[in-house]
Amino acid sequence: MSPLHSSTAIVATALAAVLSLAPGAQATETASPTTPTSTTASQSGTSTRISTAYELPGDRVYPEGVAVDPRTGDLYAGSYADGTVFKMTQDRRVAQVFLPAGADGRDTANGLKVDRAGRLWVTDSTTGVSVYDTRSRRLLARFDVPGQGAAFVNDLAIAPDGSAYLTDSVRAVVYRVTPRQLAKATGGRATLTPYFDLAGALAPHAPDAFTLNGIVADPSGRYLLTADMTGGDLYRLDLASGAIRRVLLSGGDMLHADGLELQDGRLWVVHNTVNTISRWKVARDGSAAQVEQRVTDEALQLPTTLVRRHGTLYVVRSQFDKGGPLGSGTPEIPFTIASVQGI
Repeated sequence: MSPLHSSTAIVATALAAVLSLAPGAQATETASPTTPTSTTASQSGTSTRISTAYELPGDRVYPEGVAVDPRTGDLYAGSYADGTVFKMTQDRRVAQVFLPAGADGRDTANGLKVDRAGRLWVTDSTTGVSVYDTRSRRLLARFDVPGQGAAFVNDLAIAPDGSAYLTDSVRAVVYRVTPRQLAKATGGRATLTPYFDLAGALAPHAPDAFTLNGIVADPSGRYLLTADMTGGDLYRLDLASGAIRRVLLSGGDMLHADGLELQDGRLWVVHNTVNTISRWKVARDGSAAQVEQRVTDEALQLPTTLVRRHGTLYVVRSQFDKGGPLGSGTPEIPFTIASVQGI
């Protein structure tokens, strides 16, 4: 793991402690896929193909987040180790550096999203989120975590009205940045505003456990879905009333759930330390979800986030357990983004 500032290192230690409880985590640390391409049968019996879509330059990348630009189809990925942000285009197999390591004081890059206006949102786990213009690469605004206590700003979603919602895995809150707040902060910085507090809704957990992780917005703008990776639950957050409800899950759970992707009434979930992707059918009102398909394959190399474009999932192979924040060892070089088809 590349040297990070001390607060990030402390949080990474806590993350390692939580994720090390995952069944099969030890096997994941010692097993190394012999090829980045794999074809495997999913739980439903269909064939799932995992191959390499893009390569990320550098030998200590340890990528975490991935996002797609809805206007151009370009992909962006971020390095948890040093904050580098990479850009991937369909005509290049090797990603280009879009924002260099340490840009604007960011030591890490977790969740990424590109909104409809072409702004790239990049979370830095212990400080907040930075917003960039994808055309000029200019930093537009920065939002900082409020208070002095431990925090881990993890993933984010953009709602149809342009508001951004960000999970905090330590504080169990979801922050909101509205378009008005972004406009007011442009050219400077502001403080993140907690909007949903799930501390009283979550299943009991250790004080230092990581809880909220992936988050997605309903395309109609009615609700958000966010996963508790430790408790294994999925929560529906009502954007109109502020109500928090546990989603009724059938056929599985959200244990170790990291990134989420919601399209056309289907929810795709990566379960990081168990090298698994699951697909769920979500009820129209977001109150329930049923597992439709599940695939586990070591070729996923500890997946952390995913996006879906033209029927293909693009999945981050973090290799966090290969010399990164979750274990010793040597990563396979280059770090890659996987293409997953058939789920």
